[in-house]
Amino acid sequence: MQKVTPFLWFDSNAEEAAEFYASTFDHARIVSVMPRPGEGGSPKGKALTVTFEIEGQTFVALNGGPHHTMTPAISFVVQCETQEEVDRLWDALTDGGEPIQCGWLTDKFGVTWQIMPTVLYRLLSDPDPAKSGRVMSALLQMVKLDIAKLQAAYDQE
Repeated sequence: MQKVTPFLWFDSNAEEAAEFYASTFDHARIVSVMPRPGEGGSPKGKALTVTFEIEGQTFVALNGGPHHTMTPAISFVVQCETQEEVDRLWDALTDGGEPIQCGWLTDKFGVTWQIMPTVLYRLLSDPDPAKSGRVMSALLQMVKLDIAKLQAAYDQE
């Protein structure tokens, strides 16, 4: 069992969100569903919590009601090896959601994600400030990140 688990508050669609994430990410699954006991006006059998995993990371989704909403102040970074992976996740997570900028997006459930190519960290941390600066300038112009354009900015003479 992991020591720290993200616990996500949803109004009433925690099951839908967990099923969406389990179908969107590779190596993802629903682990368990804890139904409500039917008290306090809640329909009996509707999930109270849904535990799910993405790439071995456990999350818990709660049907907590409208008292709290998601904010981009908390986001999940997804490391992507290829442009195909960036494109696939970006397209799935922005469907019904909202692209932001610099690889950030908010999905249809209000959860904020950063879809980041792993090569970006190497390019930005190059000791040559001209190279890393060109990459940062290119990055700031993008909504969805484009590995080829980031690499081209890095390679520019």
